[in-house]
Amino acid sequence: MDNALILVAEDEPEIAAILTAYLERDGFRTVCAADGETALMHHQLLRPDLVLLDVQMPKRDGFAVLAEVRHRGNTPVIMATARAEDLDKLSALHVGADDYVVKPFNPMEVVARVKAVLRRTNGAMGGPTVLRVNRIAIDTACYSACVENDDGDARLDLTLTEFRILEHMARAPRWVFSRADLVDACMPESDALERTVDSHVSNLRRKLDAAGAPGYFTVVRGVGYRLLGK
Repeated sequence: MDNALILVAEDEPEIAAILTAYLERDGFRTVCAADGETALMHHQLLRPDLVLLDVQMPKRDGFAVLAEVRHRGNTPVIMATARAEDLDKLSALHVGADDYVVKPFNPMEVVARVKAVLRRTNGAMGGPTVLRVNRIAIDTACYSACVENDDGDARLDLTLTEFRILEHMARAPRWVFSRADLVDACMPESDALERTVDSHVSNLRRKLDAAGAPGYFTVVRGVGYRLLGK
């Protein structure tokens, strides 16, 4: 994570200056872009480790930039906006944002979120591209997962939250994760209640069962869930 390059795409000079100052104080390198087209040019030429992306920018707005960044690859993106409506949040996450902050924000919180996103992305962690738990294969670079069967691989059609839960638990198989653990690690940008984890895990278990991998989730009553291949 040390010396990671952060692209700050922000059209308000004062906000951009504050963010770069706080990021550089914590050892990050920074480059700024005041409009969407410049942000995409920097992204293509400089290959930043993470993008802090404002929604309302001239030339190309944040959602258009995010869509293009996702088309190019999996650079982590944190969206920033002055609008807190759920529609914005859902749109950002649907397109593929890794986190979401609302203005006015505390710059120290933004730096903390940058560190958290970098920790859980493959490049910053230095972990393997593909995680395996028995017959489940999780490609962390491509955000895809499948079950490896004798007659071919069965691709898992997962939502972003389901993928995050599966990936997070696969990094520590047999470990028991509480619902609070999974909310903090996999849904940091939402206001989800712990009971919503049950719904996500239930859907994930159903999809694994259908793909030929039943029984991989164990419920530890009163504690949480464990990923345990048979």
